[in-house]
Amino acid sequence: MVASLAVAALIPLTTGAAFADDATTAAPERVIKDEVTLKVGPGGVTHARETIVYEFGGTRELRRTFVTRSHDSVTRDRVYKVENVKATSPDGGPANVSTSNSGTRTTVKVSGPAPFTGRKTVVLDYDVRGIATPLGGIEELRWTALGGWKVPMDAARVTVDAGTMIRSINCFAGPLEGLTGCSQFFTDHTRTRGEFRHDQLLPDEYVTVVVGLPAGTTKAQPIYERRHTVATAFSVNGITGSALAGLLLLLLGGVIALYLLRGRDARVVAQKAAEGDHAPLAGSEFEPPDGVRPGQIGTLIDEQADVIDVTATIVDLAVRGYLLIDEEDREVTGRLDWELQRLERPADDLLPYERLLLDSLFTAPDGTPRTAVKLSALGGTFANNLAKVRSAMYDDVVAQGWFARRPDRVRSRWTITGFILTGVGVLGTIALALFTDLALVGLAVIIAGAALAYGGQYMPAKTAHGATVLAHIIGFRAFLERGEISENDEIAARQRIALFSRFLPYAVVFDLVPKWAKTVENAGERAKGADNLYWYEGPAEWDLSKFAESMRTFTLTTSGSISQSRGL
Repeated sequence: MVASLAVAALIPLTTGAAFADDATTAAPERVIKDEVTLKVGPGGVTHARETIVYEFGGTRELRRTFVTRSHDSVTRDRVYKVENVKATSPDGGPANVSTSNSGTRTTVKVSGPAPFTGRKTVVLDYDVRGIATPLGGIEELRWTALGGWKVPMDAARVTVDAGTMIRSINCFAGPLEGLTGCSQFFTDHTRTRGEFRHDQLLPDEYVTVVVGLPAGTTKAQPIYERRHTVATAFSVNGITGSALAGLLLLLLGGVIALYLLRGRDARVVAQKAAEGDHAPLAGSEFEPPDGVRPGQIGTLIDEQADVIDVTATIVDLAVRGYLLIDEEDREVTGRLDWELQRLERPADDLLPYERLLLDSLFTAPDGTPRTAVKLSALGGTFANNLAKVRSAMYDDVVAQGWFARRPDRVRSRWTITGFILTGVGVLGTIALALFTDLALVGLAVIIAGAALAYGGQYMPAKTAHGATVLAHIIGFRAFLERGEISENDEIAARQRIALFSRFLPYAVVFDLVPKWAKTVENAGERAKGADNLYWYEGPAEWDLSKFAESMRTFTLTTSGSISQSRGL
């Protein structure tokens, strides 16, 4: 029993010892002591010898981190150079050195061939440049001499050998941005050496020493580097300034070119518009100025073959006797619709785009000809033909000599070029902003591309002949806008309905149907057969007083039907 009690009493002691050995083996790594001596040399180059006593826990390396960059302003950094790093170990610790830079830190890695345990001493020798700063009557040396470890540090010691009389010293320990003083800092009896001490630093804490020397001691200057940020990426320099100046000249040149092109049109219109401001007569026939047809007018004015120009052409074909527009009786059919009926008439005087439009209207989707078609039947089936007709209208204005090149192709060429240039500018700006200070060059390209894409809408230019015809058309529009035919005009009084019909397609293009329709809304009271037009038949109880509303609805419905794409 006595023997058993003795054994039981020893068990806890044995177990405790085993646990103690395991705890020692698994103890976390730490810096037992870190001592650095800084010797200030000419030009501010300071040589450092740093002795590190490190408690290893089975790793192959230690990492010493230096703060080598700080943000001085938005556009530049204060830089400290750690160079010529060498490592030795008097007790078999790691001695292979490599350095790397990341952001504001420089890391020195000291490694060995095999894992280390226990305490090892590593001696680092290196040079530091850029720590001196002239400040009025003194020269200040400020350097984050120790710290930045990922493990705790028990004791930190810094010695600064200035080689001259030290005027002032200071020391800070803890977080890099903190202002907590060190445990001890003082100068020796010669006042040429500064001593700095601090114990118990946590991971990522530092010791920063400050020494004031007589002005001009090292004659060193701080080292600054331009910092690459958004502000610097878009900074103005010789290259970016030249690019912006070139952009300004390019935009100014484009404005001048557009002014010369458009200014000529404006001058011609101002001079010759009055020539078309009357009811145009060719012998006893009513003819628009220069024989221009409705579809051509729309393309000439805004340089685009719009759907309304095609709709006006359909009305014009009816007025000229190539088809009849028959408005169905809504009370009978239950819906509003029109039937287009092809009339037998030679197509000798039709322009290519008019012939193409007429044939397309009276050709079924399967390719067979038809003599009549309801407007509602064109919905979803005519869109492809519409594109061909509009293309033929662009060809026509070139054939007439009003444009040197097709307006749509000129506009597309400039616009597409502008979009491509803008895309290149966006990609270029991103690349230049990431890697250089020339991002404004890319931005200038973006602006140039956008200006090109926008200005491309105005690049189609009329010829001198086209500008003259446009002037006459503007005068003709003024005549239609008034919507008045003098009662004293013998020809107008006798042929009021014929005049109304002949110019109605042009009123469609100019969006003047309501005003122009007033010229015949009371003609039924004075003219035989005026309850219908020879080219437009309305339902029962319909007369010319209702024509304006009928034509407004017809043009809207036609434009929608011929441009409607087939749904999926």
